[in-house]
Amino acid sequence: MLALATAGHPGFITSDIELRRDGPSYTVETLAQLQEQQPGRELVLIVGSDTYPEMESWKEPRRLFEMCTVAVVDRPPTAGGADGLPEGVARVEGSGLPISASDVRRRLREGKSVRYLVPEAVADYIAKRELYR
Repeated sequence: MLALATAGHPGFITSDIELRRDGPSYTVETLAQLQEQQPGRELVLIVGSDTYPEMESWKEPRRLFEMCTVAVVDRPPTAGGADGLPEGVARVEGSGLPISASDVRRRLREGKSVRYLVPEAVADYIAKRELYR
């Protein structure tokens, strides 16, 4: 679905590393594997402003922040909740959408449409495979 969502945007590269991994998958391990596969390439982890405060509870957060630039995208109603960002963390300016993956999955479980909340190709993929029901 990420490949569908980013199609036509050459600045994004998708990976199936986490799909191929046995057991739980942790972001820090994914970043380490990406660094091994593409040494010297700058990695940017994009998270919503609602997720950023939770990152301290993730596996090896200090190591994670050393391995990449974290880009924090405002997501209302939490916009502005990630003020005073440390070095290595960038705020992405713009009008954020009040949409999260959790909200999209909840809407699908409730039988509601996600059209216009996700790219059309992603909505079609989800509908054809009856995901999140």
